[in-house]
Amino acid sequence: MSETVEDVDTARPTGGVGAQLGERVQEISDALDVAGERIPADIAAATRADLERVTRRLELGVDYTVVALVGGTGSGKSSLFNAVSHLQFADVGVIRPTTAHAAACVWGSKATALLDFLQVVPDRRIQRESALDGDSEDALAGLVLLDLPDHDSVESGHADQVNRLLPLIDLLIWVVDPQKYADNVLHERYLRALSARHEAMIVVINQIDTLPPTTRDRVRDDVRRLLVDDGLADVRLEMVSAREDTGIDELRQTLAEVIAGESVAARTARAEVGAITRRLAENLGAKDNAPPAAEVTAEQLSVASGVPSVAESIRTAVSSARPIALAPVQEPASSRVQAIRDRWLGEATDGMPGPWKDSVLADVPSAETFGQHVWRALSDTALPSGRDQGAATIRALGLLAAGVAIALLIAAGAVLSSSGAIAASLAGASLALLIVCVVVLVVARRRRRRTGDHRAEHFLSRTTAALTEVVRADLVEPTAVPLQEHTQVRRGVFG
Repeated sequence: MSETVEDVDTARPTGGVGAQLGERVQEISDALDVAGERIPADIAAATRADLERVTRRLELGVDYTVVALVGGTGSGKSSLFNAVSHLQFADVGVIRPTTAHAAACVWGSKATALLDFLQVVPDRRIQRESALDGDSEDALAGLVLLDLPDHDSVESGHADQVNRLLPLIDLLIWVVDPQKYADNVLHERYLRALSARHEAMIVVINQIDTLPPTTRDRVRDDVRRLLVDDGLADVRLEMVSAREDTGIDELRQTLAEVIAGESVAARTARAEVGAITRRLAENLGAKDNAPPAAEVTAEQLSVASGVPSVAESIRTAVSSARPIALAPVQEPASSRVQAIRDRWLGEATDGMPGPWKDSVLADVPSAETFGQHVWRALSDTALPSGRDQGAATIRALGLLAAGVAIALLIAAGAVLSSSGAIAASLAGASLALLIVCVVVLVVARRRRRRTGDHRAEHFLSRTTAALTEVVRADLVEPTAVPLQEHTQVRRGVFG
């Protein structure tokens, strides 16, 4: 039964390397948009041109595997083409294949864009899949099998067409016949010239049905000797008969194995994307820069400004029962503040090329302005009171109790001679008051210490928070967008 392929066009292979590379191309293109002028104009233009070329390659369908039957006149390429495809072109109403123009059979879809690019005319194409096949052809899905013009044809342009298509082909199957396998044109002009592609070649001796069984090994050995002379000692050599279907299943299995790998077009596109990535990498930093946290830098500014010493003076003053003056906050040395600023910016731009570094620093206030903001934050943070009034009141009550206790003890001494009982009572009350005095004084001291710790830590916290806001406003916020864009571009370029 003949197979009808009119109006049948399944989608080209999807979800494979072509889709992945397409996503990479889009990511790089988006990264260029984000980078803008921070990528030199000539590099950006060359990259966009390369991306466009890769896109055109992907649009042809890099998930197709292109296999070409190449050979001389009378080698039986067309019969082998039909044997591998399990089709006769005459069955589908088109002219039977000849060697005048390339013909193609496609498994899975029409591959129209690819075949147009390969310049296979529409009436030389056939689609090898239909509902009648079931899953018998699944192993060859994505295969484009070409029957190229005879390389030794005397017709003008045939050899040129073969030469033009060779770089686009994943697997070259050189078809030779038992009589002309030593043809000089084949060996000198093609096989030796393409020895660098030996891993993508198979040599098939066709028409072995015309040889006596006793001479087949001799022919194989002779062809192998010629291949060794051509520098193709490791090229696979097969013997088939398209007429008798000998070796065809093995050849189809070989094609299935080739399809399971990545196509030349895919490898080429991947290599081109890799080259684009390497070129752009020279115009990006080597890492995603992460400057110190604002809190860390604020802590450094705090130390440089002597804030911990001021906090310690607060702790000491409040904890003491005697009045002690608080140490005021001193304006920090501009050189130290600038060093902290420069260190932060240095980490933010470490390893960045000039345009990126300039974009990060563009909106950052000057060192002088930053220093002024630091001093304003310090001077606006008020010092707490150096006294704990509640603790002072408690201490006063304790001292009062001590005074009363002493008075009672004196009174007890005065009445001791006249009334021992009264003296004993007064002495007992005095002792009790002394105990109260000690307890109250201890409570007051502990409260001063707690209050001193709290006020010192609170002052330190408020001052550090104020400095943190300065760091955020002057360093973090002005650099956040360009740093984020650098990271975004790096991820787009490197994937």
